[in-house]
Amino acid sequence: MPSYDALMRIGAAARNGGDLANAVGVYRRASEVDPLNPAPLVAAGDVLLEMGSVNEAIVAYNNALLRGGENPPALLGLAKAYLKSGKPALAHEPLSKAYALNPDDPKVLLLLGVTKDLSGEHQEAQAWYRRGLELAPGDSALTVDLALSLALSGDYPRAITMLQPIAIGPRGSAQERQTLALIYGLRGNAVEAARLNRIDLDDASAEHNLAYYATLRALPPEARNRAILSSGGKS
Repeated sequence: MPSYDALMRIGAAARNGGDLANAVGVYRRASEVDPLNPAPLVAAGDVLLEMGSVNEAIVAYNNALLRGGENPPALLGLAKAYLKSGKPALAHEPLSKAYALNPDDPKVLLLLGVTKDLSGEHQEAQAWYRRGLELAPGDSALTVDLALSLALSGDYPRAITMLQPIAIGPRGSAQERQTLALIYGLRGNAVEAARLNRIDLDDASAEHNLAYYATLRALPPEARNRAILSSGGKS
């Protein structure tokens, strides 16, 4: 059998090449070679989460934590898995431990914000995002999630002011533009939402999104926010 280091390299290469199922298998073999090392289990959990196998990822992260309870990557991975499972309350414990270990880690602060947004506590979420941006000015994920959180709480002007320079800038990503389009759509500005959509999407997809925004606007606020967050609107 290849060495532990060789297996970890093979697993990383498989993951980078898009062969996620093989990557998980290789990382599990690496864990058999070095059973006390949490790293291959964390790596397997990350790939499983990427595959959408949330429950298997939770098992992998918990097994990693049994091998080293103060393992920030495992704690963050477990929190992400709980958030993806729609159970933000369960993310509180691993995030509290991660925060105690690294209170100035922007990734921890981001996930604390996401947890609060998923719990409907948007003001608290925004405080966490802003704290993260103090430590990592211009961070894309924090900026996008803060803008979306502002929109969820009805503050569309500030949401747009925050996200627009980044989304339409030379380094703006499709995700940033689509989030900005969503915010314009929620505000009722279909013209600007359509313009942004068509930068990255074909006409049929853009029209589909516009219809979706109209459906969201017709929902009560709580149901609208739940639909946006459950569809992956958060990081």
